[in-house]
Amino acid sequence: MISMTGYGSATATHGGYEMTAVISTVNKRNLDISISLPREWQVIEVGVADRVREVVKRGKVSVSVRVERAGTGGGIDWNDDAVAAVLRRLRELAERNSIPFEPNADLLFRVAVSASATVAMPEAESIRDHVDAVVRDGLRELAAMREREGRALAEDLRMRTKQLKTWTDEIKTHAGDVVPRYRDLLHQRLKQAGLDLDINDERVLKEIALFADRCDTTEEITRLKSHLDQLQEALDEQMDPVGRKAEFLIQEINREFNTIGSKANDIRISRFVIECKNELERVREQIQNVE
Repeated sequence: MISMTGYGSATATHGGYEMTAVISTVNKRNLDISISLPREWQVIEVGVADRVREVVKRGKVSVSVRVERAGTGGGIDWNDDAVAAVLRRLRELAERNSIPFEPNADLLFRVAVSASATVAMPEAESIRDHVDAVVRDGLRELAAMREREGRALAEDLRMRTKQLKTWTDEIKTHAGDVVPRYRDLLHQRLKQAGLDLDINDERVLKEIALFADRCDTTEEITRLKSHLDQLQEALDEQMDPVGRKAEFLIQEINREFNTIGSKANDIRISRFVIECKNELERVREQIQNVE
């Protein structure tokens, strides 16, 4: 089992440039990939997306590849000539319009930041393989984290599924007592009402039979146990995406609990159904994070 939540990053240096790939994922019903690359490298975005699809099958994926001059430590790498040219043009514009021009530190900083964007980037085709390599490294770290998170989720979900199976067995046990309890209660009420009807009277037997048919949950319990077994098997799967399958099973399990609760006509079963539905909601919340 793999979690849809994860984070990975990797850094590589090539041709005087330092590239950092940052990849994060969060839960989402379908696969949604968002990629941020330098403008000059947009042509290789499709390749990056294909690489992501090899690792991630479901969820919202954000991929960012940042580039800076190697050794700048994240500082601004501006072009001195470009800065000087901008200041010269600003001075000429100010003089033509009789505006005093006195450059200060703030102006120099803003011009330097602007000039940094003019630093030439490597051609996309020449850098394609290197971008692919750093993205693959980031994806490996992402996959490792998602697998760790998935193992923790699987353990928690196995425990909750086991509890649901235990409560289902309790429901089955109590379901077998519902009709005999009703028969005894009906007999007592007939006596209290002063009606001299034997418990084996055809009318009484017919009433009991109708009640037994209305409150029979045998089929629902059988399907419920089957769905819980399938959910347990899905949780034991190691790598294949199981989120959609688990979501469907939870939907069906909830349907069976609802039917049992409406048909049971027994306070003990109703209490177990409430507990089961509360626990199932916790399972549903966890499954939303599973790929």
